[in-house]
Amino acid sequence: MTEKFEAIRIEIAHHPSNKSLLDLSYHPLFAAGEKARIIVIGQAPGVKAQTSGLAWDDASGQRLMQWMGIDEDTFRDVEKIAHIPMDFYYPGKGKSGDLPPRRTFAPLWHQRLLDLMPDVRLTLLVGQYAQKYYLGRAARSNLTQTVQNYHEYLPLYFPIVHPSPLNFRWLDKNPWFEKELLQVLKDRVKRVLEGEL
Repeated sequence: MTEKFEAIRIEIAHHPSNKSLLDLSYHPLFAAGEKARIIVIGQAPGVKAQTSGLAWDDASGQRLMQWMGIDEDTFRDVEKIAHIPMDFYYPGKGKSGDLPPRRTFAPLWHQRLLDLMPDVRLTLLVGQYAQKYYLGRAARSNLTQTVQNYHEYLPLYFPIVHPSPLNFRWLDKNPWFEKELLQVLKDRVKRVLEGEL
């Protein structure tokens, strides 16, 4: 990662809104390189990822790699794929899982990072928070409809459901996702990485 990205990371870490997280020895968790062609925008790091310092360092990450049709070396190569969650810190536990990312976070930092990656050809919007933020009014009334109509957001954006193992019920109710959509996703990822798109 270049000095420009690291300078932003340091600035984020020392921002007043993140002081309590710095006190916990948490560091902003994102991975990016100037030549990246794909960006994965998820929700926020899980506690395991925050502790290890490695984005998507859990079962969700393994499934996401399968969905994209790539190996871990490719997934971790920041000059190919960047990882920019909606919040770079583990948000803590709520009543029904992890808390949502802070709404004020992405507006402060995302565009500055995106500006450093001019070669991006595909952005995966993983889950409702990324989709609502980046698609705005173009997003459908719910996540299922947004993902099902992914073609409306190409070539730049590709909305998908979160790869969490806890989403098995959604996957069972929407078999088209694994039977049809994932093949389109794999093909597009392959073509972008090979420079065809």
